[in-house]
Amino acid sequence: MESRVADAVTGHWVDRLAPRAARPYLRLARIDRPIGWWLLLLPCWWSTALAATRAGLPWPDPRHLLLFLVGAVAMRGAGSTYNDIADRDLDAQVERTRSRPLPSGQVGTRAAAIFLAAQALVGFLVLMQFDAFAIGVGLCSLIPVAIYPFMKRVMSMPQLVLGLAFSWGALMGWAALLDQLAAPAWLLYAGTIAWVVGYDTIYAVQDIEDDEIAGIRSSARFFGGRLRVAVGACYGAAVLLIGAAAYGAGAGLLGFLGVAAFAGHLGRQVWRLKARDGREALALFRSNRGAGLILFVGLAADTINQGWPG
Repeated sequence: MESRVADAVTGHWVDRLAPRAARPYLRLARIDRPIGWWLLLLPCWWSTALAATRAGLPWPDPRHLLLFLVGAVAMRGAGSTYNDIADRDLDAQVERTRSRPLPSGQVGTRAAAIFLAAQALVGFLVLMQFDAFAIGVGLCSLIPVAIYPFMKRVMSMPQLVLGLAFSWGALMGWAALLDQLAAPAWLLYAGTIAWVVGYDTIYAVQDIEDDEIAGIRSSARFFGGRLRVAVGACYGAAVLLIGAAAYGAGAGLLGFLGVAAFAGHLGRQVWRLKARDGREALALFRSNRGAGLILFVGLAADTINQGWPG
């Protein structure tokens, strides 16, 4: 029986316009929850902008930005499908996730595996558009992607492994343009990991009660009453590390204004965060698309400002 996934965007075109037979697969790929591919994409764009600044180019490479967009949508879908296959029994025990296509029986495991392969093929074809070094860096991302779904069973902070996977784009933009990885790329990667741990801790607030019953581990449960302090520490580390990456890449005033606006957005999230308020937590989590776009606009504007012929 068809059902809308609990935390999907209300009134999304998947629920209104997509053919009924396709809807469970689009939901499996999280097309009705676009925040996921945005959060995967944005570090790629940040890295592309900083690499362009380092290289003295007049703007971030438009071709790379487009390839990363297509790749982020495909690989977010593939990763989500893989995660749902691995978690189908756990998802059936959590109120927010039991309506997903696999635990609800809308899609079978074999069909989901075939769909996973198709999405991964699209991502692979995108990766093949880069040079050998960037391809190698991209393939290494499969290691944290493969192990993440199982970490919530064995460690109290599975968000750390999610951060390793979701932050990989911070390396890709630099590798794709400059054919190497330097200190600014690694600083950006570390800062993005801290950002991911922070926003996914907020996301996990929605499931604290069900996770406690099912024995699922999360950073929201681990931090407990120190939730706001912990998220604030993660976000503070993210700002400092990303700011250091911008400095190392040669960013100017506009880039640092972007970092400052990004910091202000994250600070507002911490101020509004409340333990066990799932609805507000989802809204704050989704707002990270805006935070990431603010940072990208600042970094890209700085690249254009510095590289524009004077």
